[in-house]
Amino acid sequence: MDMFLYVHFILLYISLRRIILNRIDGHSNHRNERKRKEKKEDKKNRNKKKVEKPIKEKPVKQEKIKKSHPFLKLIGDIILILIITIIVLGVLFYQKMEENGGGVQGALCTIFGQSVENLDKLEPINVLVLGVSEDIGAELSDTIIVCNYDPQSQKLVMLSIPRDTFVGKSPEAAKGSDKINSVYSKKDPTKTLKTVNTITGLNIKYYAIVKNTSLINIVDILGGIDFEVPIDMDYDDPTQDLHIHLSKGMQRINGAKAEQLLRFRHNNDKTSYPSSYGDNDFGRMKTQRNFIKETIRQTLKLNNIPKARIIFNSIMENVETNIDKDMIFSYIPKAATFDTENIVSLQLPGESAKFNELWFFNYFKKETQKLIQENFSK
Repeated sequence: MDMFLYVHFILLYISLRRIILNRIDGHSNHRNERKRKEKKEDKKNRNKKKVEKPIKEKPVKQEKIKKSHPFLKLIGDIILILIITIIVLGVLFYQKMEENGGGVQGALCTIFGQSVENLDKLEPINVLVLGVSEDIGAELSDTIIVCNYDPQSQKLVMLSIPRDTFVGKSPEAAKGSDKINSVYSKKDPTKTLKTVNTITGLNIKYYAIVKNTSLINIVDILGGIDFEVPIDMDYDDPTQDLHIHLSKGMQRINGAKAEQLLRFRHNNDKTSYPSSYGDNDFGRMKTQRNFIKETIRQTLKLNNIPKARIIFNSIMENVETNIDKDMIFSYIPKAATFDTENIVSLQLPGESAKFNELWFFNYFKKETQKLIQENFSK
């Protein structure tokens, strides 16, 4: 297939080159011939004037003869070759897509240079997703989600870890920096990775960091997300230049609104999500997981397949990750057939606790291990 494509382009190049040279030579010969005729005619008229007396004749209107310009023909030939090339490439793409199983999965295998045989060999993968705030003088990981994707069972588990989770050595000597969101360092995100592995007992190797500005860009790249805002949100924090004003109900969420939605905890009057939903941080984490779920569902639409590579490249420009691009390519065709109903949304087991006059989230170790064993694919 690749050799056929190569030969096709060689033949197209030779044909196009020959046409261009022929047109240029033809145009040059045509111009020289015309000059010779004009010169000969001019000489003949001068000789005739010497012999005959000039006779006044009525000017005869000559019909203009439209001549096709050689370069117009050249452009037409080039367009024809381009059309033929597009048709040939379309046929080749369709053949390759059918070899990869056809449909959405086959199309994406072809776009991202994968083979359908390798899809069945893909293993479950764990990725730590960090949402980082940049507008408070220091970069803190205010969103921490462990994602476990099993391409064979087509199951995605999202486990939220509260940003106030206590990770210090001694509750009696607890301080503000003992919260997990303070562990993040823009120079070494693996510190948070190591801490999360200690909490979960997993061996997570990969991370993906999305900062405030990157989140806005990604959502706008996708053209916005239709999402049902669970409650009216009205909050202002001048110190962070954070202003959240969203109405309850279904609406199109663009990048700027997405940042407001995902950072909201409570209103100016201290009211928050209802307890049945999960108030403050718990409600925010649930909204974050729901928004991610809806983003996945709406991104995996058929009309996005032709521009899948463009979307992917644009998103990757806004995400910091240690996952190799080729590895991501290998999972995309399988993930494209994913059903968002197979998403399991979880939260780290635990409760709020006061250590050394400071409030933390104290996670339950045994319940956490049980939750991981029951839900995460290895």
